[in-house]
Amino acid sequence: MNSPGRWLWVVVLAACATPRNGARAIGDVEPAPPLPACVTLEPGVEVHRTAEGMPFVRTPDARFEASRAAYPYAPKYVEVEGLRLGYVDEGPNSSGETILLLHGQPDWSYLYRKMIPPLVAAGHRVIALDLVGFGRSDKPTEQKQHTFENHVRWVKAFIAQLGLEHVTLFCQDWGGLIGLRVVGERPEWFKRVVTANTTLPVFSPAAPNPYFLPADVSIDCAATSLARGVGPSMLWGNVAMFNAWIRYTLTSPTFTASEVMTQQIPGLPKADAEAYDAPFPSFIYRAGPRTLPSMIVAVTNHDDAAWEALGHFTRPFLSLAGERDKLLGRQEVQDRLISHVPGAKGQAHARFPSGHFIQDELGEVMAAKVNAFIRDTP
Repeated sequence: MNSPGRWLWVVVLAACATPRNGARAIGDVEPAPPLPACVTLEPGVEVHRTAEGMPFVRTPDARFEASRAAYPYAPKYVEVEGLRLGYVDEGPNSSGETILLLHGQPDWSYLYRKMIPPLVAAGHRVIALDLVGFGRSDKPTEQKQHTFENHVRWVKAFIAQLGLEHVTLFCQDWGGLIGLRVVGERPEWFKRVVTANTTLPVFSPAAPNPYFLPADVSIDCAATSLARGVGPSMLWGNVAMFNAWIRYTLTSPTFTASEVMTQQIPGLPKADAEAYDAPFPSFIYRAGPRTLPSMIVAVTNHDDAAWEALGHFTRPFLSLAGERDKLLGRQEVQDRLISHVPGAKGQAHARFPSGHFIQDELGEVMAAKVNAFIRDTP
């Protein structure tokens, strides 16, 4: 255990300089300055440490009580590298198919609340994991722990510990970037793959990584509006918009999951917005959702082998996309996967009148597509 106040030194961390047009990339970490007064500190938060010394916090169970009406599933846990990973495991364990659901940022497995019931009703075992730093999983407070390579390793360890085989993967957003990397590295684990608004990024000298960490990632007390922080950059194109998104999530003192979800999901009920915020009671719990967008900065050639392996993946592969998602839902993003993966040939790929969080807007429709996909590819 560690004293509650010690987290001040580790929770806001700047990445060490790697020159690229004046930007900095994720890597070694230098000490963080004291947090400014605009960051609301929650007294009495217990900070734990793994055996290797990684500090983390654990969301109190009481925070999830209000969401139980819509998400009534009892959580289960496994330990990976000293961190407790939370997940739900519903449906039969010995019959039907095994479906693994991977969410992205800044949400948690609550995103799948509309998909789980029809998938279970079809006779399938459904596992919805909370990524490290999200949902009921433990939340490392050091931003340096939230790297793409760490998250890939944690998901692989989770699948291995549960002994999952012949998996149908449904993955979206960062759940897809992580999940597709795992498929590329361990294709034997997967019987089918369904992607929704996601990709596997690959960069090269001819097409270098255009994303960067701003030189100053300290908390900006004026960065309190997603619309002001990111909105204007949408006029400059997707790369500028995502770089602004990286800056905003890293530097905003008030960034919350609900801020994003209500902006992206038309008419999201207040109770659902509050449920998306439930895992993150205060600033110390938010290192994961604040840092995940910037993980793209360090994705250089790390995905090359996995991308090549996907080019030989002949098992059924289905791509779904939301047309209102102007970043990962674009036709060219979907076509890139379909044209590259042999198992995508002849499948019922589809586009929908939805935004980025397609599981929330069209959860029942997504579940029906998965059930049909499983039925048609025995």
